[in-house]
Amino acid sequence: MGKPTGFLEFERAERKYAPVEERTQNYKEFVVPPTSEDTKIQAARCMDCGIPFCHTGCPVNNQIPDWNDLVYHDDWQEASIDLHSTNNFPEVTGRVCPAPCEAACTLNIDDNPVTIKSIECAIADRAIAEGWIKPQPPEKKTGGRVAIVGSGPAGMAAAQQLARAGHDVHVYERSARPGGLMVYGIPDFKMEKTIIARRVRQMEAEGVTFHCNVNVGVDIDANELQKENDAVLLAMGSEKPFDFFAGAPGRDLDGIHFAMDFLPQQNRRVAGEPIPNSVQQISAADKHVIVIGGGDTGSDCIGTSFRQGAKSVTQLEIMPRPPEKENKAMSWPHWPMKLRISTSQAEGAETLYSVSTTGFSGEDGKVKKLNYVRVDHKLQPIEGSDASLDADLVLLAMGFSGPVEEGVLQQLGLKTVPRGRFKGVDSNEDDYKLPGDNNLFAAGDLRRGQSLVVWAIREGRQAARSIDKHLMGITVLPR
Repeated sequence: MGKPTGFLEFERAERKYAPVEERTQNYKEFVVPPTSEDTKIQAARCMDCGIPFCHTGCPVNNQIPDWNDLVYHDDWQEASIDLHSTNNFPEVTGRVCPAPCEAACTLNIDDNPVTIKSIECAIADRAIAEGWIKPQPPEKKTGGRVAIVGSGPAGMAAAQQLARAGHDVHVYERSARPGGLMVYGIPDFKMEKTIIARRVRQMEAEGVTFHCNVNVGVDIDANELQKENDAVLLAMGSEKPFDFFAGAPGRDLDGIHFAMDFLPQQNRRVAGEPIPNSVQQISAADKHVIVIGGGDTGSDCIGTSFRQGAKSVTQLEIMPRPPEKENKAMSWPHWPMKLRISTSQAEGAETLYSVSTTGFSGEDGKVKKLNYVRVDHKLQPIEGSDASLDADLVLLAMGFSGPVEEGVLQQLGLKTVPRGRFKGVDSNEDDYKLPGDNNLFAAGDLRRGQSLVVWAIREGRQAARSIDKHLMGITVLPR
């Protein structure tokens, strides 16, 4: 709980950022970490609220008041042990999680929640710097063999838990490096990839074997993988993008791309990883960029476009502009709908709300204009509000409809359902096994639909527990 009177004595202090004109010149992280003393002061604000509502907001059940108290009393190593007991990758969530725990904090009733996210990041980064993060190989092996398809946060969390339980774990990743969208989707300026590489080395020392550049369903038959392993965890994510403009005028013009065709290319460039010749190079340099979609992916497209040298970046959102302040009586301790300005938007993007794209027009086969109409609060077009914007590059960041059906799911006979997941998946969080007499399990966005990294970590941990119990009859892995 920190200091009993800390929330009365100390004001909330946010992390600082490098100036816009400086940070947009490179792809490095630009958060200025607080000092240890500043972090202790922020941890002191955690109050004795009786019921820690922050727990309700945290998908991985972080014991937030406990490690706030440990930081306040300068016991950082114990705080790290506590934090890692519930979260395999706190240095990741400390950077990219939207912090629903802070929305649920009792102090958020007064708009001054504890800076939980930055404290979490500070603990994780200090643990790494001090050398407290060491491999934890099992004392003995079980003889069980588990294959995990996909190395995103769900797959990696499950792999680490299962390896520590003594199973022989093999992770199959179609890309050149493990990490899934943590490596290929999240831009380096939000999270540098050395963070994931460090965890991969730790996991390899714990017994996890990574098979990169292996596309299950193409290079390996999914049915053969199922036969060769005692359990198979499907954690391929939800990567099929929504295309609301299929058939719209001008949709086939060059220069209109899905966000997840754009973002991974830049991550590969930063890493020095070659982009296949068969893939069209996408760049925002010297272009008027339009980003359709107001979520995190759209924000990532904005920041990347500015760093590539875009002339202008405009973000379109079909929903109305949210209120600047939520109604606490209606929302707290749940995640509120309110106006949020991301660090990428703050770099100079213009955001237009209540806008619906009607089509595109261009010259010589290339997009030049985006046509739109204003909509009312019922999302219905307003007569006479038609207009257009200059557009040399249009990035579609409107979410994902579900997992890719071809390959693994097709070979295993698993059918998708609308808006994510696939038929037969139970929402029971104690059993991640697929129905029927099989050894198949599912976790992450594939199972619950498109969601947050922190939810994927939770799913991976719980799926590992389910698999361990399936193989051993009993499990001591935490939920």
